[in-house]
Amino acid sequence: MAGKNVPVSPLAPKSYPRPPALDGVVFATAEAGIRYKGRTDVLLVSMPEGTAVAGVFTTSKCPSAPVDWCRANLAGGGARALVVNSGNANAFTGMKGQEAVELTAAIAAEELGVKASEIFLASTGVIGEPLDATKFNGVIGDCARRAEGHNWLDAAKAIMTTDTFPKIATRTVKIGGVDVTINGMAKGAGMIAPDMATMLSFVFTDAPIAAPVLQALLSRGTKNSFNAVTVDSDTSTSDTLMLFATGTARTRGCPQITDAKDPRLAAFRRALNALLLELAIFVARDGEGARKFVSVTVEGAVSARSARRIAFSIANSPLVKTAIAGEDANWGRVVAAVGKAGEPAERDKLTISFGPHRVAHQGARDPAYSEADTSAYMKNEDIVIRVELGLGRGKDTVYTCDLTKAYVEINGDYRS
Repeated sequence: MAGKNVPVSPLAPKSYPRPPALDGVVFATAEAGIRYKGRTDVLLVSMPEGTAVAGVFTTSKCPSAPVDWCRANLAGGGARALVVNSGNANAFTGMKGQEAVELTAAIAAEELGVKASEIFLASTGVIGEPLDATKFNGVIGDCARRAEGHNWLDAAKAIMTTDTFPKIATRTVKIGGVDVTINGMAKGAGMIAPDMATMLSFVFTDAPIAAPVLQALLSRGTKNSFNAVTVDSDTSTSDTLMLFATGTARTRGCPQITDAKDPRLAAFRRALNALLLELAIFVARDGEGARKFVSVTVEGAVSARSARRIAFSIANSPLVKTAIAGEDANWGRVVAAVGKAGEPAERDKLTISFGPHRVAHQGARDPAYSEADTSAYMKNEDIVIRVELGLGRGKDTVYTCDLTKAYVEINGDYRS
């Protein structure tokens, strides 16, 4: 479906930020004709010597060849380049997949004059079709010669597949009194469910933060961002979230951070978490065929873990999601999703609200329930479902979208 004239999601942002350049980070995009014609499908990002790297990847037992490559090289802690392609996931491609990542890394390493083990790779698109890495010959070299550090929006466009809009975010905070910047991009619209990032996302900062600290920040930051998002309950083979720190802010007097408990990291941690959540929400807002963005909050559970499981039971329910698509305040489907979650719940303590409208209370329809008012609320683009269990203090929020006919149409002919 990618590459066809798909209308932009009505949930897309009305404007985009303009992330500032990061000293030493340059990039370019190109058309390699990997699957589609007339669109960019390759992104090369080059980074300076000393760049630290962290990553979190899919938990799928059938990971793509690029995921295997990145995992193997992550232990080195350093990165000099990132190569991303769309149109072909290079997943379930056997030895040909391994050979493709090795050739891609070798081409990039030669063009940039760095080690192949310092090249990180990501691919997104169709599963099961071999990736012809010879298409990167010349393309990566051309990108290296044209690379600059300003047009982050074009970089985000190059990694899109069924996405209808590019996803970028930026933050500026202080470490030790010195301004540092965090820029990020993501892609994802379908095959989105937690168990890491459920898409591709790449985040860059000029902060001088050691690789082990970056890894701790990233692993923790995914919990309430990318691991709190679901579109269709399917986890991809290719999910990759990477964080790169060039350390170039040292030249402005920024202190090197080598301890994850360093109190000077507090503002950076908050900014990173906010950026990750913003990108994750963009993914849910661009869910294939989505017309509604949905937040599901469960409170009063026996634990936060229990609250999350119940919230995902609601967010992943096709009956709940299709009711929202139909603007139907069918709270009975929420009750069913709570009951099937396998977590502690008591019918006669249950309270359910759609936005400001309490529809069920103490195991029955709320006496003050207004069908007209609630139905009017369901016409909004942003829908909030809140469930109170009355059993404890556990609370969690997850994010999803509705399920429309367009989702079936997009995925019914994805390979066609």
